[in-house]
Amino acid sequence: MNKKQKKVLIRIIISAAFLVVLNFIPVTGIPRFICYAADYVIIGYDILIKTGKGLLNRRLFDENFLMTVATLGAFALAIWEKSGEYNEAIAVMLFYQIGEFFQSLAVRKSRKNISELMNIRPDHANIETDGKLEKVDPETVQTGSIIVILPGEKVPIDGIITEGSSTLNTSALTGESLPRDVGEGDEIISGCINMTGLLKVRTTKLFGESTVSRILELVESSAMRKSRSENFISRFAKIYTPAVCGGALVLAVLPVIINLIMSGGAYSNWNIWVYRALTFLVVSCPCALVISIPLAFFAGIGGASREGILVKGSIFLESLAKTRYVAFDKTGTLTQGVFEVTGIYPQDITEEELLEYAALAECSSVHPIGKSLLKAYGREPDRDRIRNIEEISGHGVRADIDGTSIAAGNKKLMESLGITPPETDSTGSVVHVAVNGRYAGYIFISDKEKPSSAEAIRDLKACGISGTIMLTGDSESAAAHVAASLGIDEYHSGLLPADKVRELDRIMDARPPEEKLAFVGDGINDAPVLTRADIGIAMGALGSDAAIEAADIVLMDDDPRNVAKAIRISKKAIGIVYQNIIFSLAVKFACLILSALGIANMWAAIFADVGVMVIAVLNSIRALRTR
Repeated sequence: MNKKQKKVLIRIIISAAFLVVLNFIPVTGIPRFICYAADYVIIGYDILIKTGKGLLNRRLFDENFLMTVATLGAFALAIWEKSGEYNEAIAVMLFYQIGEFFQSLAVRKSRKNISELMNIRPDHANIETDGKLEKVDPETVQTGSIIVILPGEKVPIDGIITEGSSTLNTSALTGESLPRDVGEGDEIISGCINMTGLLKVRTTKLFGESTVSRILELVESSAMRKSRSENFISRFAKIYTPAVCGGALVLAVLPVIINLIMSGGAYSNWNIWVYRALTFLVVSCPCALVISIPLAFFAGIGGASREGILVKGSIFLESLAKTRYVAFDKTGTLTQGVFEVTGIYPQDITEEELLEYAALAECSSVHPIGKSLLKAYGREPDRDRIRNIEEISGHGVRADIDGTSIAAGNKKLMESLGITPPETDSTGSVVHVAVNGRYAGYIFISDKEKPSSAEAIRDLKACGISGTIMLTGDSESAAAHVAASLGIDEYHSGLLPADKVRELDRIMDARPPEEKLAFVGDGINDAPVLTRADIGIAMGALGSDAAIEAADIVLMDDDPRNVAKAIRISKKAIGIVYQNIIFSLAVKFACLILSALGIANMWAAIFADVGVMVIAVLNSIRALRTR
């Protein structure tokens, strides 16, 4: 509880105690009014100030205005009737403040997860100068600098370890409690905590471009992207509040005028209708909707962030709840993306020559297949032997090695050279190699499925997903094997990046627009598809600028089961939103009718306003946790 909340709680206690005491002290007349007015100021002065500011800024019709008019009207009515019954006016303000207090506690609780995430921001970086460590602002550290990270410190900037080994706690970023071992040559990202050894790291990014800064920027801006439900409530409140104020005015004046006309000017019970109008105003306050709906979305986003799921805004949380189809990239998403050479099949040359040609041609590639060829080659490539490297997207590479023209890639690359490669029965990837335009053999490379992928597909179907789809650039046989093994409903193979976008367009056009489609990719080479899908989900995208930019939702580790977890969180949050809307409106309209008829008094109005708000707020914070 912060200082502001403590002050409000003290005011509530003092005002409630004062109200109880006043009911036992035989004070009448002006002294009685002064005592009750003092109690009213204690509990409601901030509401009066907000109303005054609203009047100055021409923002009349909000909950502060309604509370002020209703309570001051109740005071005025008690003075007019000379009844001295000021309890209701103070009780309305008191219970309203109690409701606001509970709401602030709920917001603070829902913000806790976001606050914990914000704690990953490092406050300094260590630079070694003349054998001594100097603490500097991370924003002043340039790319390529060497920083020192001591045990127990947060990693301030992304980089590569140049010296030392340690264990990292990544739970603040990924939600995964299992530590990660790192050593020399490993990439390290900001926001993790160095647990054991001293590390020297060469920075690869500026602080403002590092992973932790990008994540915090993403979370801080998530509130700007409002859902359709939130926008509806905002528009509804702008129309609803003036309408009920007008209704209260009509209720106070019209029956009196009608009765005056019918009674020939002898009607005198106008105070009954004024009281009903004031009760009508208290009932009409839209606090429950205006507060609880955004709170439910915020709690959902906060609960997701604790699980390592970053949602860029409530609009995406709402769309995710409507998702009926999920499409996946294969490599690095459903499979481990760790390729190994498992077979070399030369034709007219030796195995060593075939592997060398392929590895040298792929030496500049960042694709996992190229890295696996270099790993199998086992030597540092002599780049002086290589000229004219040309990477052909979705096909492979061409290069001149020792003056010999080499082409290494898939079947489509061979066919573009007029070569018909042999059919293979493999379930992995095949790299075909041509030397001087003649077929020289192929290399078989396999990729393993992630242990959790099959369970992830089952989880998706269990939470209401109608169909799962896989889009991959791999061969037909490899795609068919993975789809059958994991239980995927539909797959499309041999796709270039542009083909994936076209295939996704075709799939989305064939389905109703209300049935949303999410695409899950590694976020590096799938940016166009992530952008095109209704919901783009980047998985295992720590440190990937492309993922954070293109995706609507970022999963901070590479476990595909988190896709179903994200959908469950979104469905729970949206379910709570609908519960609050239905419950709030049903109680409001029922009590509005009862108050207009004189059946509901001010105490019923207090429940319809404050009671409903408290119930809706407490319901909203359930979105923080999803089993």
